[in-house]
Amino acid sequence: MTENNHRPAAAVVVRAANAGDVSLMARWAEAMAFETENKQLDLGIVSRGITIGVADPARSLYFMADIDGEPVGTLMFTFEWSDWRCAWWWWIQSVYVAPAHRRKGVYRALYAHVLEMAKARTDVCGLRLYVERENANAQRTYESLGMVDSGYRMYEAETQPSSE
Repeated sequence: MTENNHRPAAAVVVRAANAGDVSLMARWAEAMAFETENKQLDLGIVSRGITIGVADPARSLYFMADIDGEPVGTLMFTFEWSDWRCAWWWWIQSVYVAPAHRRKGVYRALYAHVLEMAKARTDVCGLRLYVERENANAQRTYESLGMVDSGYRMYEAETQPSSE
């Protein structure tokens, strides 16, 4: 205990996700989509997608944040080749922090882990992510970590029926 009788904050440990984490990550993805975009995802499709992503590091890399051995957050990134930079952009996606652990440095720890991985490589030019325009809290978090608005808008054209 500290002088003011508060327990010191427990350390956030970041680790690679594994097959045993898929079910929880799928539920978190479902919760995130509903919370941020009011979208209902098909849990079966999401589970299959995460299973494939976790099993194939050429597609994506998933990480878990644990506190005292309990999973409290997750982050995944994918890869985009930049011919302009002759290097990879790593796209941060599927971010989720359990509500009871928000604003406690969980995302900061996940981000710092991925940033250090990227900085250690000469073939990675940076990190990118997209965020809902209305998600001001997330935008403030990203800016506090040194990220800047890239000035791009995102467009899409679906080629398969949506699972939403």
